[in-house]
Amino acid sequence: MTDALGWRRKFGVIAPSTNTIVEPDFYSMTVPGVTAHFSRIHIRNQDLSDDANFEHLLVQIRDEIGAACERVLTCEPDYMVMGMSAETFWGGVEGNREFVRQIKAITGLEVATGAEACERALKIYGARRIGVVTPYQPVGDQNVVKFFSEIGFEVTAIEGLKCPTAVAIAHVTENELRDAIRKVDGPDVDAIVQCGTNLSMVRLADEAERWLAKPVIAINAATWWMALRDNNIADKIHGAGSLLRDH
Repeated sequence: MTDALGWRRKFGVIAPSTNTIVEPDFYSMTVPGVTAHFSRIHIRNQDLSDDANFEHLLVQIRDEIGAACERVLTCEPDYMVMGMSAETFWGGVEGNREFVRQIKAITGLEVATGAEACERALKIYGARRIGVVTPYQPVGDQNVVKFFSEIGFEVTAIEGLKCPTAVAIAHVTENELRDAIRKVDGPDVDAIVQCGTNLSMVRLADEAERWLAKPVIAINAATWWMALRDNNIADKIHGAGSLLRDH
């Protein structure tokens, strides 16, 4: 029997309990026959005010992610999507690979991660020098730079917004994000990448591509794009950036 609404694919999505942006973002980019089913990682301490607390968030994610995966498996998804990004960059390329191996081992399914989605997108655009915007503390930014450097991209500038709590990431305004984009842009920058799935960036990235005349990759759009294309779903989506519209 085929699912009445997810007749093309059902995606199992893992996100932190504190994240209020990635779920509505994914729903806003949905296409007929594809459904997203969320399972939440319980974040008991959302303090991100310094490097130590930021790293503790990653500890919480690692402790809880297995149970979150097992819960969403009960709806029998076809594919997994990671609705958080810091963990997918942590430890560089090998850290990402180990994370993917872990999710595949738990679920038996293929998985889309923000880190790999951004890598694929940048290669499609032929970008080499990138500016990056994150909500992270310096330790998070260091891991983002490590990942991109190891796969052959030069991070010319990174703007970490140092959000004090996990929930506060969703409070960053469009004006603040616009300023951050401008800070990391420059004539030598081929593309802008935004990390952090709780930053509301999808619509702004679509707009920014018009006034910068270069790719602006919002991580939620890139991750959703990877999930769709990995499942041979080629529908074009407008209003979420050139990646989903043109590729």
